[in-house]
Amino acid sequence: MIEKHISVLLNESISSLKLKENSIIVDATLGYGGHSSYILDRIKKGYLFAFDQDSEAIRHSTDRLSKVGTNFTIIHSNFVHMKDELEKLGVEKVDGVLFDLGVSSPQLDDGERGFSYHEDAKLDMRMDQSQKLTAYDVVNTYSKEKLASIFRNYGEDKFANNIAKKIVEYREKKPIETTLELVEIIKTAVPMKFRLDKHPARQIFQAIRIEVNHELDVIEPALEQACSLLNVGGRIAVITFHSLEDRLVKNFFKDKCRIDDTVKGMPNVPLEYLPDFQLVENKAIVPSDEELEANPRARSSKLRVIERIK
Repeated sequence: MIEKHISVLLNESISSLKLKENSIIVDATLGYGGHSSYILDRIKKGYLFAFDQDSEAIRHSTDRLSKVGTNFTIIHSNFVHMKDELEKLGVEKVDGVLFDLGVSSPQLDDGERGFSYHEDAKLDMRMDQSQKLTAYDVVNTYSKEKLASIFRNYGEDKFANNIAKKIVEYREKKPIETTLELVEIIKTAVPMKFRLDKHPARQIFQAIRIEVNHELDVIEPALEQACSLLNVGGRIAVITFHSLEDRLVKNFFKDKCRIDDTVKGMPNVPLEYLPDFQLVENKAIVPSDEELEANPRARSSKLRVIERIK
């Protein structure tokens, strides 16, 4: 299962980092080592620092990266602690940072983790298995109003209110314990004609997963830290998988590259008024037709890249 994992936008993200033999690189989302193994192979005299909060992914990736090189350190932590963790290791500046946001394919494919709406499992969805909050807690203890808000804001689901209502009604009889039990409840809240285009549970499971793992809350603080760590000429590359993530990254990068309004339009803007960063591409990079054919899961992915210029 893990060996079949295909890293999304692999060539585009690796090439965007402008790797040199002695580059110091951070992979903020190690996962199962797909991107990291390619990075490590290209920085023979450099160093890789990789973050992940999933102990299972770390075990697999440690073995995988060890076959490529020894110049790496894996840090068992959420990337929102990037700067503090690197400071502990005496690292103040890096040449590139890669983020591959969201849930990984192996996590989805491991039925026991509770991420998939196709596999029956306990409601879990924790990326960090040591944390207390699980999908079970969200589904069984949040109020109807809070559930509806999560489904609406994190899942962008038009039936958020009705689904939340059905969940609360069901759990009054017994706790909701498994993924497929939840799927059946969701189906009762969604009109039949809307079940034909896409699975009715897809956006709801996304919303619960984001809530459990605080996924959106950590993106901007982590990007801010990555910017502060970046050497001139260094780049940050971010792969997103849904509009909520992409919007956050797009707006953050736009702000970082904005020219001061007081000098905008001047023929020769003084250097001190120019932004510290520039976009590498004005539009998001998306998968090629060849990649989509080989890996349909890449269909919603987007890559955005920013470079420190001063």
